[in-house]
Amino acid sequence: MVASDLQEHEQHGSTADENYTTTPEGKNVFDPNGNQYMNVTPEPVQVPFEDSIPPDENQTMLHGQPKPLETKLYMRRFAVLIVFSLYSLVNAFQWIQYSIITNIFMDYYNVTSDKIDWLSVVYMVVYVPLIFPATWLLDKKGLKITALLGAGLNCIGAWVKCASVRPNLFGVTMFAQTICSVAQVFILGLPSRIASVWFGPKEVSTACATAVLGNQLGTAIGFLLPPVLVPYTKNNIDLTGSNISIMFYGTAVASTLLFVLTVIVFKEKPPLPPSQAQAVLPESSPKDYSYKQSIINLFKNFSFLLLLVSYGILTGSFYSVSTLLNQMIIVHYEGEEVNAGRIGLTLVVAGMVGSIICGLWLDHTKTYKQTTLIVYLLSFIGMVIFTFTLNLDYLIIVFVTAGVLGFFMTGYLPLGFEFGVEITYPESEGTSSGLLNASAQVFGIIFTLIQGKLTTDYNPLAGNIFLCAWIFIGVILTAAIKSELKRHNVNMGITNKDVQAVSNRIHLVLMYFVGGTRIKHLHLYMDIFFYVLLH
Repeated sequence: MVASDLQEHEQHGSTADENYTTTPEGKNVFDPNGNQYMNVTPEPVQVPFEDSIPPDENQTMLHGQPKPLETKLYMRRFAVLIVFSLYSLVNAFQWIQYSIITNIFMDYYNVTSDKIDWLSVVYMVVYVPLIFPATWLLDKKGLKITALLGAGLNCIGAWVKCASVRPNLFGVTMFAQTICSVAQVFILGLPSRIASVWFGPKEVSTACATAVLGNQLGTAIGFLLPPVLVPYTKNNIDLTGSNISIMFYGTAVASTLLFVLTVIVFKEKPPLPPSQAQAVLPESSPKDYSYKQSIINLFKNFSFLLLLVSYGILTGSFYSVSTLLNQMIIVHYEGEEVNAGRIGLTLVVAGMVGSIICGLWLDHTKTYKQTTLIVYLLSFIGMVIFTFTLNLDYLIIVFVTAGVLGFFMTGYLPLGFEFGVEITYPESEGTSSGLLNASAQVFGIIFTLIQGKLTTDYNPLAGNIFLCAWIFIGVILTAAIKSELKRHNVNMGITNKDVQAVSNRIHLVLMYFVGGTRIKHLHLYMDIFFYVLLH
C-alpha cells in the first residue's frame, strides 16, 4: 500500500478499516501486517511482537518450517582445510619458482626472459579453457574427486620437473609446468566450496580466507626459497643444475606426501550440513543439475558481472607484479636477486595478514560491499605509491611499499570469492569462484605480457602506470556493484518477504512524519524505532 492509497481512502470519508488506524489528528496510518494496530498517540505504544531476531543461526526459524533444520560442525573440517591449504601452497610455489630467479634460469637453459615469463603465464593460459570442464566436474562429481585431481596432477608435475634438469631440456620443464598449471585449475575454485560445505556461518569467511592463504603462503615461499636454494653462480652450470635438482626433488617429495593425505582426509561433505544455507539447498541428483543453466544464471546477474571484471583486474595485476618483480627490481637494484625474493615475500606475507583480517572482519560484520570497496581503493593507492617510489634507490622504501601493496591487493582475494558467493547464492560456489579465477587469469595474461613489454622496451615505471590506470577502473566498477547478501539472509532466516516488510514498516514511520504529526515523547519514538529494527 502506498501514500496515494491512503489519500484515496481519506477522500472517500471512510473510517478506519482492518488495515488502518486513526491518529488523534484524524490521520489514517497503514499497518503493513494487516492484522496488527499501532495506536500512534502521545501515550506509550504497545507493539505485539510475534517473533524476534534469533541470537544464533542454529535457532533460526526458517520461513515455512516448524523448526530449524538440523546442522552440525565436525572436527574433520580443520583437517580438510589444512591439507587443502598445504597442497595449494605447493602448487603456488611451483608457479613462481622460475620467475623470481629469471636471470638464473635464462643462463641455465640459454633462453630469453620472455621464455621464462611463459613458465608463469602458462598457469594463466591453461586455466581459461579448462575452468569450465573443471567446475562442471566439481558440480557433477563432487569435492573429493576434484581435490584428488588437483593434488595428483601437482605431484606428477613436480616429478616430471626432476627429469628436466639439463640445459637442453627446457621443453621438458615447460611440459612439467603445464601439468602443474592444469592441477591449479582443480585447486583455485575450491576455497569457497570447502568453506561453505564444511564450515558454519560464523566462520565461513575466515575459512575461505585461510584456504586462500595457503596459496598465498606458497607464493611467499616461492619468492623466498628459490634465490636461497639456487643462488647465482656465474659460469658454473653444473653447480646451478645441482641446486635446481635439490629444489625440484624437495618439491616432489612434499607433493607426494600431500597427495596421500588428500586421499585419507578428504570427504565429499559432512554427514549433517554446517549451516541453514547448506541445509535448505535441494538434494537433487546430478542428473537434475544443469551446469549450463547455472552459467546462464550467473551471466544474467549484473552485479556478478561487475565483480567478475573488477576481480579480474586487481587479481590479474597481482599476477603481473609477481611475475615481473624480479625484472623490475634488477633494473633499479642490480645484483639484488635475493632481496627481490624478500620483497616478494614481504608483499605476499602482508597479503596473508590482510586476508585473515578481512575474513575475520566479514564473519563479524557481513559488510561485504563496503569492505571490498575500501580494500580495492587502498590497493589502488598502494600501487600508485609503489610505482613512484620504486626508483628512489632505497631498498627499504621498496620493502615498505610492497608490504602495503600486498596487504590490500592480496588481502582482496578471499573478499572477492566470498562476495561472489553471497550475491550469486544458491548457485554453486565452485562455478562462481571458477569464473572469478578465469577472469583473473585472462587479465593476468594480458597484463603480464603488456607490462613485460613496457618494462623491457621502456622502464618499470611505464608498466606500473599501466596497471594503476586499470586498477582505478576496477575501483569504479566495484562501487557500482549492488550488495545483496542472499546466503547470509538465508542463514539468518530473512526472506524477500521479510525485507519488504521492513520496507513497509519504514514507510509507515515516514507517513507518520509526512502526515504532520509531531512526536512529542521520546518513549514513543523509541517504540517505533525498535518496532522497525526488530521486524
